[in-house]
Amino acid sequence: MENFGFGTQIRKSPYFDATVRWGAAGFSVYNHMYIPRDFGDPEQNFWNLVNTAILCDVAVERQVEITGPDAARFTQLLTPRDLSKMAVGQCKYVLITNANGGILNDPIALRLGENHFWLSLADSDILLWAQGLAVFSGMDVQIREPDVSPLQLQGPNSGRIMQELFGDDILDLKYFWLREVELDGIPLVVSRTGWSSELGYELYLRDGTRGDELWERIMAAGAPHGLQPGHTSTIRRIEAGMLSYHADMDPETNPYELGLGRLVNVEADIDFIGKQALARIKEEGITRKQVGLVIESERLTGPNTVFWAVIKDGETIGKVTSAVYSPRLGQNIALALISAEHAILEDEVTVMMRERPVPARIVDRPFYDPKKSIAQAKVA
Repeated sequence: MENFGFGTQIRKSPYFDATVRWGAAGFSVYNHMYIPRDFGDPEQNFWNLVNTAILCDVAVERQVEITGPDAARFTQLLTPRDLSKMAVGQCKYVLITNANGGILNDPIALRLGENHFWLSLADSDILLWAQGLAVFSGMDVQIREPDVSPLQLQGPNSGRIMQELFGDDILDLKYFWLREVELDGIPLVVSRTGWSSELGYELYLRDGTRGDELWERIMAAGAPHGLQPGHTSTIRRIEAGMLSYHADMDPETNPYELGLGRLVNVEADIDFIGKQALARIKEEGITRKQVGLVIESERLTGPNTVFWAVIKDGETIGKVTSAVYSPRLGQNIALALISAEHAILEDEVTVMMRERPVPARIVDRPFYDPKKSIAQAKVA
């Protein structure tokens, strides 16, 4: 794989060579870095995730580190979610919005210290956004990308594997909390988070020279528990209604359209970019709304690679943003953004799938485990 790819402008993660040894056969690009997307059959990857455990290279989740005396105030400026009660050691799912209330990213925020935050990014250049804002903010902050590369250990056996690696104390780590630890002298931050809606952990490596060592150490500990190398599962994330930036949202999408009003605190005594616009949207209401669809066609052989039009009574009312076949549900399931007036559960619509009309039905989402009881379950 020495000559793989597009040149030095696309970075390789500290785990790149290990993933190739363990069977990665295809990659995509995310945050200017390669991410493994092919370890064989994606349905088998899904079953490995939900039945045992998988280890995923997600070093593409680059960190924006915010430090300095005004770090908390500046981090709040970036997001409409009220962080005033966020404790040291806590993680929160947040949105980053622009002046119009559009979504620029949906990272996990981690608070490592009183004046020390990470934003674990989806696929957009928030480092540049944050550095630009800092210049004109008048606040005393430092914004940089640290040497931090996360792995995701996800699945029902992930707790047992973490116990093998870190001992019984790690089982006390609560959902959406973090801990600074070492493993054989390897510096890590461990959080009980992940992009799977399964029980899982993220391990943030703080020394990129030790990526290969960390990968092999985890795989060895996980072998008795059925751990497999894998990649983030499109099937599982759509089942869970989890959003993918650039697919399900972009700078023209606002939180209320996605049903994420709980992450927008316009009434709180906090300052953030987009506050006036989001207050206006909340008052006036939305014209688009995200819904779930069951597409009643032959089994999809992979996710959609373009946005499919959604039609009602001959009129285009929106688009399918993410679609896949769920082997567990035995259905083609999708997320769609459509006209709010047509977002009526159980209504029938037509999807222009590869320029061919197929019937679909509007349903609620998430499609599976809507209360996220799996991810939040107590680890035995």
